[in-house]
Amino acid sequence: MTTTPTDRGVGPLLRAWREQRRVSQLELALRADSSARHISFIETGRSRPSEEMVLRLAEHLEVPVRERNALLLAAGYAPRYSETPLDDPAMDAVRAGMERLIQGYEPYPAIVVDAMYHVQAANRGILMLLDGIPEHLLAPPLNAMRLTLHPEGLAPRIRNLREWRGHLLAQMERQIALHRSEPLRELYEEVAAYPVPEEDRSAEPAEPVPYFALPLLIEHEGRTLSFISSISTFNTPMDVTVAELAIETLLPADPATVKYLQSLLP
Repeated sequence: MTTTPTDRGVGPLLRAWREQRRVSQLELALRADSSARHISFIETGRSRPSEEMVLRLAEHLEVPVRERNALLLAAGYAPRYSETPLDDPAMDAVRAGMERLIQGYEPYPAIVVDAMYHVQAANRGILMLLDGIPEHLLAPPLNAMRLTLHPEGLAPRIRNLREWRGHLLAQMERQIALHRSEPLRELYEEVAAYPVPEEDRSAEPAEPVPYFALPLLIEHEGRTLSFISSISTFNTPMDVTVAELAIETLLPADPATVKYLQSLLP
C-alpha cells in the first residue's frame, strides 16, 4: 500500500518529509551536496529534480523504501523498488534464512513481523507463550500487537503490563511517524483502546533483578519468565517487502528463565 499521495507533485511531498524530519532547506542541501536555492525550487515546483536527486534527498530524509517509490512516481519516474510477496519463489532464500535464524535461536522466543505487525514466522519459543490463547486471536492474519495487548491474549499474563504496553504503543507511534501509514494508525487506535486492569499484579520479583533494559515479565504455567527484546532489520534493502520485515528476539534476562526454557524446549 502506498500511503503518500502522488497527485500533488514531488515538491510538496519532499517538503512534507523535510518538515517532519525537522531539517532546514540549508541542512538538507548540505547533506545532499546541493544548494538551498535548488531545494527551494524543487519544493515549490520551479525545478524538476532528477531521479538521482529524488533518491538522494529521500535517503538523507530517511524516507521509507515504500514511500521512495511514491516520490519517484510523483516526480514522473518509474518506481525503483520492487514489492515481492514473501511467498514468491524469488524470496525463497530470504524466507529460508529467516526460518533458520529464528529456529537457531530456540529455545528462546523469536518472531518475524511485517510493517503491520502481522506474524510472518515464529519459532517454538513463541508458540509456547501462546498456549491457551483463544482461536479467534490466532486466526490469520496473526497480529503480534493484538496477541500481546488484547485482554484475551497475552495481556493478562504480563506482570508489568502497563510498562510493556507503554513501550509497545510508543514503538507504534514512532513507526506511524516514520511511515505515515493510515492502516497502522488504525491498528494503533484499536490496541490502544483495549482495557487495562486498574491494578497491575506486582511486577517486582521477591529479590529485585538489575535489568539493563525494560524487561517483559510474563507468566507461563505458574512461573514468571523474564525477557529483554531486541529487533533486527535488513541492511540497505532493495525490496519493499524486505524493507518492512523485522525480526524480534526475546533474550532471557535471568538464569531462571534460561534454565526453564532449556528444560522445556531441549
